[in-house]
Amino acid sequence: MSATTILYILIVAAAAAGVGIALGYFIRKAVAQSKVNSLEARADKILNEAKSKEQELMLHAREKALKVIDDAKHEEQQRRNELSQSQQRLEKRETLFDQKLLELQEKAGKLQEKAQLIEKTKTQIEQIRDEQTQKLQGIAQMSKEEAKDMLIKNIETQASEDLSVRMMKLDQAGEEAFEQKAKNILSTVIYRYAGSHVAETTTTSVHLPNDEMKGRIIGKEGRNIKTIEKLTGCELIVDDTPEEIMISAFSPIRRQVARIALQKLIADGRIHPARIEEVIEEAKKELALDLKKTGETALYELGLPMMDPKLVSIIGRLKYRTSFGQNNLVHSTEVAYISAMLAAELGADPVIAKKAGFLHDIGKAIDHETQGGHPELGYQLLKKFGFPEEIAYCCIAHHEDKPKTLLGAIAKAADAISGARPGARRDTYEQYVHRLEELEKVATSFTGIEKAYAIQAGREVRVFVKPQEVDDYGAYNLAKDIARKIEAELNYPGEVKITVIREARVIEYAR
Repeated sequence: MSATTILYILIVAAAAAGVGIALGYFIRKAVAQSKVNSLEARADKILNEAKSKEQELMLHAREKALKVIDDAKHEEQQRRNELSQSQQRLEKRETLFDQKLLELQEKAGKLQEKAQLIEKTKTQIEQIRDEQTQKLQGIAQMSKEEAKDMLIKNIETQASEDLSVRMMKLDQAGEEAFEQKAKNILSTVIYRYAGSHVAETTTTSVHLPNDEMKGRIIGKEGRNIKTIEKLTGCELIVDDTPEEIMISAFSPIRRQVARIALQKLIADGRIHPARIEEVIEEAKKELALDLKKTGETALYELGLPMMDPKLVSIIGRLKYRTSFGQNNLVHSTEVAYISAMLAAELGADPVIAKKAGFLHDIGKAIDHETQGGHPELGYQLLKKFGFPEEIAYCCIAHHEDKPKTLLGAIAKAADAISGARPGARRDTYEQYVHRLEELEKVATSFTGIEKAYAIQAGREVRVFVKPQEVDDYGAYNLAKDIARKIEAELNYPGEVKITVIREARVIEYAR
């Protein structure tokens, strides 16, 4: 191909490209112009629609505003009507109140006139009464006070015998009914609880295999016995009693430690100060375990929940505490059972009553080591371990004449039943005689008594009065006064019956 041909082709191609570019430009411009026209038409349409909606909304808002204004005007009119009616009612009430006020003022004036009339009449009546009184005093030749005193004395003289008989009948009927009810409850409870009639007592003696052992326990120059007494706080009594040594100490726990230690030393055979110290420490640990086990066993047998381990050990100490020969742990167990049965009979909670009865003497476990009486110590101890007031109060209630709560009265009654039944406690001869003398002394301390005798082992006091000085009504009051004084001054198990005997004897001789 020649250069001319190629140049021609290139010129034709360039011309075609230029024509295509020009054609594309015009086509693109036409398309763009059509799109612009379409958007403007759409915008005009949307604007027209918005204007029409705006007109509709304006019309709707105007109609709504007119409706609100009409409603407000209607409501305002109603309120005006209501206010008008209220004002009319108030005006009517004011008119009525004015009328009532006038009526009340008129009535008050009439009442004042009547009061003045009554006062005037009263004054006239008093004047007439004074005149009549003066005339009566002149006729009777005595003053008004003298006549009043004479009348009162005559009435007292006439009514004293009737009053005495009436009071005696009422008291006798009430006492018989209450006594019969109490006997039925107590007999049922005692019958249901069949405890041992012989209480366990704590021993303080140690048996020896032979008398030679006494010398070994004493030791050279008494060093062994001195070591034992120093470490245990007990006194060992070595006398002529064959094959026996007595342990003396105020604390039962110390006596028990000394007893266990002596038994171990006797069984071991090695008795010297060093060995004694070891054995006493072992005895203390053994006793601590025994106290805890004893307390747990007692709670388990009673069906009570386990308590604080320290309190359980304190309960176990009651095993080595006695009162008038009666073991306190056995006594507390009896009181727990009896309290539960009494509570069931009286409608109280048996579980709480059993717990209160079992812990009523807990103060005796620590009264040898702490200053104070066992009721107060027991109360403080139970409060310390978080017991409620009704249970802690039973420690004090069983020593009060009149317990403040039903639970306290139940604990007191159960304690008396356990301590007063035959064989429960053991009194020495001196204590027995002293109690009878005190009963007779209290009875003879009143005036008008000829003689008094304590009988039935101190369960009854028979008082013979002088009939010239004490009448029937006085004898009735005397029996009550003696009973109150015995309750206030003496300590005794159970109850004491007071019998006042008034006998009038007339003696004449025929010659």
